[in-house]
Amino acid sequence: MTAGSLEEQSTPHTSEHPKSRGSKFLRYAIPIAGVLALVAALGATKAAQIKMLIGFGKTMKAMGPPPEVVSTALAQQQAWEGTLSAVASVVSAKGVAVSNDAAGVVSHINFESGQVVRQGQLLVELDTKVERAQLASAKARRELADLSAQRSRTLVSSGAIAPAQLDADESAAKGATADANALEAQIARKTITAPFAGKLGIRAVNLGQYLAPGTTITTLESTQNVYVDFTLPQRDVASLQVGMEVRATQSEGDSAPVIGSISAIDPSVDAATRSVHVRATLPNQDERLRPGMFVRVSVVLPKQGLVNQGAVVAIPLTAVIHASFGDSVFIVEDDPHGPDGKPRKIARQQFVKLGEARGDFTSVLDGLKAGQEVVTSGGFKLRNGLPIVIDNNSVKLKPALDPHPENK
Repeated sequence: MTAGSLEEQSTPHTSEHPKSRGSKFLRYAIPIAGVLALVAALGATKAAQIKMLIGFGKTMKAMGPPPEVVSTALAQQQAWEGTLSAVASVVSAKGVAVSNDAAGVVSHINFESGQVVRQGQLLVELDTKVERAQLASAKARRELADLSAQRSRTLVSSGAIAPAQLDADESAAKGATADANALEAQIARKTITAPFAGKLGIRAVNLGQYLAPGTTITTLESTQNVYVDFTLPQRDVASLQVGMEVRATQSEGDSAPVIGSISAIDPSVDAATRSVHVRATLPNQDERLRPGMFVRVSVVLPKQGLVNQGAVVAIPLTAVIHASFGDSVFIVEDDPHGPDGKPRKIARQQFVKLGEARGDFTSVLDGLKAGQEVVTSGGFKLRNGLPIVIDNNSVKLKPALDPHPENK
């Protein structure tokens, strides 16, 4: 073998056949084309979905928000009795803290806590042994002085004694009488009685206790009548008169008010509050009202010529939406041209001026007319112009929960 043939055998071949290069290109190009086709298909699908969602959004925007389900009621014109309402405090017509006038030790207690007493009934006695002994001595001196004065009158008529002696004896008799009366008054000061008929409070003393002057023994309140004190704004002063009927209730919707009358009206208006103080007298035989209680009062106005009298536009209290910028209600209105071309009902917010409230209703002074339909439940989720669906059958009150208070 020659050297040239050996060199040819040891040198490798560096070039490829054209057919092998084409097969290698196809092996990479086909997967890439498949991936690109898949990406293109997914992009087209997503583009179609996005286009469909955009179209759906435009349709929903054109249709507007979905309607809200609410319940409604009609504003009604009602005849309400004219009254002036206020908050009052019950004050005792007669009430005192029973105390002793003189110092002493309690020797006798003649009452129990909460007892009903008559005027002048004995309550407490303090020890008066010393005063009674002094009174017995004073009475003895008074009797002797009276006898001496009587004897002197007989003797002076016969000229046996001088008139000056008679004057001295009569003066001594008067002095002895005054001393006896003073001791009797001192004993009476240590006898505590009821100043008027009424009901006693809790006993605050015990037998054998030493009482300094002015120590409270118990309280005494009259049970026949009570006062209720309240204030009304100055605009109502011209409407008030002594003797006008007053109704007092302990809670809202009380079916059995206590009826009394105005007994006094303060002649001046409070400069700080611009209100006038009024006092009414109410009977209290059943002791429903107690001093210190909170009550609601209504002053009944005459039927002619005074404010708050006659027909009012009334709506349920649940229809009112309270806010810092004012009270409002949602009125139901017809929209003849809805997004789909069909008529529908919408809610329109209307600001109102409210008047007096009676039970579950309130009067509207301005902003609403009788016969208009207002939303009574579900108003918190509404806004102006929102479509609504009325369903007045889903919310029903039980008879026990629907008191229907009388509109007096």
